[in-house]
Amino acid sequence: MRIDGSRDVRRLDPECFWWSALVVAITLVVYWPSLRGGFVWDDSLIVHNRIVAAADGLYRFWFTTQAPDYYPLTWSLWWAEWRWWGTHPLGYHVVNVVLHAVNAILIAIVLRRLKIPGSWFAALVFAVHPVNVATVAWVSEQKNTVSMLFYLASILLYLRFDEREGWGWYVASLISFLLALLSKTAVVMLPVVVLGCLWWRYGRIRWKDGIRIAPFFLVALALGLVTVWFQSHQVIGGLPIRTDSFLKRLVTAGWIPWFYLYKDFWPCDLCVVYTKWTVDTSHMISYLPGIALVLALGVFWWKRSLWGRAPLFGLGYFVATLFPVLGFFDQGFYSVSLVADHWQYCSITGVIALAVAAGAKVFGWWGRDGRYAGVLVGAVVLAILGNGARTRTGVYLDSRALWEDTLAKNPKAWLAHNNLGYLLAGDGELGGAARHYEEAIRLNPSYAAPENNLGTVLMRLGRTSEAIGHFARAVEIEPDWAATHNNLGIAFLQSGEAGKAVDEFRQAIHYSPDYAEAYYNLGNALVKAGRKQDAMVAYERATALNPNFAQAYNNQGVLLQPDRLAEALRRYERALEIDPDYAEAHFNLGNALIQSGETNRAIAQYREALRLRPDHLDARYDLGVLLADEGHYDDAIHILQGGLTAGTSSPRFRQAIDAAQQALAGGGTR
Repeated sequence: MRIDGSRDVRRLDPECFWWSALVVAITLVVYWPSLRGGFVWDDSLIVHNRIVAAADGLYRFWFTTQAPDYYPLTWSLWWAEWRWWGTHPLGYHVVNVVLHAVNAILIAIVLRRLKIPGSWFAALVFAVHPVNVATVAWVSEQKNTVSMLFYLASILLYLRFDEREGWGWYVASLISFLLALLSKTAVVMLPVVVLGCLWWRYGRIRWKDGIRIAPFFLVALALGLVTVWFQSHQVIGGLPIRTDSFLKRLVTAGWIPWFYLYKDFWPCDLCVVYTKWTVDTSHMISYLPGIALVLALGVFWWKRSLWGRAPLFGLGYFVATLFPVLGFFDQGFYSVSLVADHWQYCSITGVIALAVAAGAKVFGWWGRDGRYAGVLVGAVVLAILGNGARTRTGVYLDSRALWEDTLAKNPKAWLAHNNLGYLLAGDGELGGAARHYEEAIRLNPSYAAPENNLGTVLMRLGRTSEAIGHFARAVEIEPDWAATHNNLGIAFLQSGEAGKAVDEFRQAIHYSPDYAEAYYNLGNALVKAGRKQDAMVAYERATALNPNFAQAYNNQGVLLQPDRLAEALRRYERALEIDPDYAEAHFNLGNALIQSGETNRAIAQYREALRLRPDHLDARYDLGVLLADEGHYDDAIHILQGGLTAGTSSPRFRQAIDAAQQALAGGGTR
C-alpha cells in the first residue's frame, strides 16, 4: 500500500478496497465505545419529537415550518430510524459511525482525483481526529455526517463531469448538492469549493466554469435564505442573540479560524461549550488575527506559482467552508459560544489534507528511508489521535458526563450549569441542582431557564413562595415561554391563589394553544375557583389535544359524578384504560360504583387503589367501612388498622375499628 495517492483513480482497484477496509476497521475500533452511549443534550428533540412519531411526519418536515430547522432529509432519516430503533440509542450511533467511515473513504477518493499526496492517510486522520467526536458520538449531529456524504459525492461527481463533460454527471452532482443542503445547509459553500478544485487542476478558473457553477450558487442561496429564516423565527424567535456591530463581527471572524486551527493541531481540552470571547475593537491587537489571516492568504497567492499553491488551496478551503459559522449570520448557539467542534466537520479536511501532503513531500525528499520514517511517524500520529478520540467518546456516553466534563474545562458555562442541574434534579439531588441553577443565574442573569428550573426545585422542597419569585423572574425575562407561565400558575394554585393561577394558565395557552397540560391545570384552578362548568370545558380541551390524558379524564369524572353518573363511570374507565396503575382513578371509580349500587365492584376498585398506593388513606378508610357494612369484620379491622400504622391522627380510623369490633363481638361471624 502507498500513501502518495498519485496513481490513476478511474477505476476501483484492490489497493482502494484494502485502504477502505482499513479506514472502516480503524473507525470502528476508535468509536466502538460510543456504541454504548445514550442520548445527550438535545437528542431528546429527536427521539421524543411529536413530528418524528407522527404518521404524517415526512409531509410536515418537507412542506411545513413546524420543525426547528429546515433539514428535511435528515429529519426524514430520523423519522425512519425512530421506527427502526425507537428510543434505543444503539441503532442511531451505528448509523452515525458508518456514515463517518464512508465520509472518510470519500475524502480519500476526492483527494486522489485531485492528485493530492497522502490521500488515504488523510482519510485515516479525518476518521480518528478527536475534534470529530463531537459529530460522530452525538446523535443530533447526524445531520453533519449525512450532509457531508452528499457534499463529497457532489464534488466527486462534478470532478468526473469536468474530466469527461458527461452532463449526466453534472445533473447528478447538482442533485447531490441539493440533497446535502436538505440535510444541513452548513455545506452551502460547495460552489466555491468546486471552483477552488478547478483552480487547483488548471491554475485558473475558466469562463465556462463560472457559467456551469451558477445553478449551484442559486440553489445554495435559496436554501441558505430558508435556513436564515428558520433560525430567526424558529430557533432565535426574536430573542437578542448578538448585538455586535458589523465591525465587531468582522474582527471576531478573524479570530475564529485560528481557534479551529489550534484545536486541529493540538486537540486537547476539547469542550462542548467553549468560553465566549469578548473582542474589544478599540484595541489594535484585536485586529491582528484577521490581518494575519489575510496576509497569509495574500502571500500564498503571491507565491502560488512556486510554493504557495498548496497552502493557498488548503487554507483557502478551510476558511471558505467556515464562512457560515464565522458569526455574520445569527444562530441560537451564539448566545452560548462563538465556536463549536462540530462546526468544522467539513472544514477540517482542508487542514488535514494540507498537513499530510506536506508531510508526504518532506519525507519523500529523504528517499526510501524517508518513506519508512513517514510510515512510522504516521502510525504514531494515528495512535495518538485515535486514543484521544476513543477517550473523548466517553464524554458523550451520557449527559451527566458531558456537562461535568464541560464544567471542568469551562466553569463559566452557564448553559452547562443549568443542564447539569436539570439532570441532578431528575435524580433527586435537589440541593446540588439548586446550586447549579443559582450559579447559572449568577453567570447569566438574563437566562430564563435556570430561574424556571430553580422554581421547580423549590416547589419540590415545599418552598412555594420562593418558587413564585423565580417563576415570575423567568416570565419577566422571556414573557412568551408558555411552560414558565404554566409553572407559575401551579405555584399560585398551591399557594391558594386560584385567580392568579387561572390568569397564568391562560397566558400559557395564549403562547402555546396546543398545550394540553396548561388546559388541564386551568381546569384544576377553575374548580378551586368554584367555576366547575368552565373547568369541564378546559378538561375537555385537554383530552381533545391529548387523547391519552388519564388525569384529565379522571377529573372530568369527578365533575360529572354528582349529576351524570353513567358518564362519570365512562370517564374513570377511560382513564384506567390509559393508565391501569392510576390509583386515584381506581378510588374514584370505586366511589362511583358505590353510588350506582355495585358494591362488589367497588370493593375490587378500592383494593386495587390500595395495592397501588398503600398510603392512600381515603381508599383504606372507605374500603374498611364498606367491608364492615358487608359483614366482613375481620378483614375490615385488618384494613383499618393499617391506617393507624400509617401514622394517621384522624379519629375516624379508631372509631371505625371500634364499631367493627363491637359488631363482631355482638355476634358478627364474618
